[in-house]
Amino acid sequence: MKVLFVCLGNICRSPAAEGVFRDLCPEVETDSAGTAGWHIGKPPYAPMMDAARARGLDYTDLRARQFMRNDFDRFDLIVVMDDQNLADVERMRPDGSKTPVRLFTDFADTPMSEVPDPYYTRDFDGALDLISDCAKGLRDQLQTATATSANSL
Repeated sequence: MKVLFVCLGNICRSPAAEGVFRDLCPEVETDSAGTAGWHIGKPPYAPMMDAARARGLDYTDLRARQFMRNDFDRFDLIVVMDDQNLADVERMRPDGSKTPVRLFTDFADTPMSEVPDPYYTRDFDGALDLISDCAKGLRDQLQTATATSANSL
């Protein structure tokens, strides 16, 4: 299983989601990307990394990259942080691609429409709380899908 996490700049939400999820499910191949290319090659945003480190997470090895059309072929599931990311990713979908694209909050216990961008809200801990909730829900759904051999994502 290969999962791609996508946000706008690939410096806050999607690298945090990748870091949290790979800590929960090291057997799943993960990556993250942004729909915009402003931060290509840069590490995650320092305040987000500080909040993650306070929780024992370290994903300093990640570097921002831009989402590309061929990501539909490279990943089994694409998980986006908000409706605009969803629209931007779907706009790039190649004809015939059946790769599921889901909002990360679809996997949360708490009903939310999106993962708010802490780059703007400055609520890094709140974003990490929601990301952790979503990551656990995704893990549980992947385990259920694997156990039943059905694609229920």
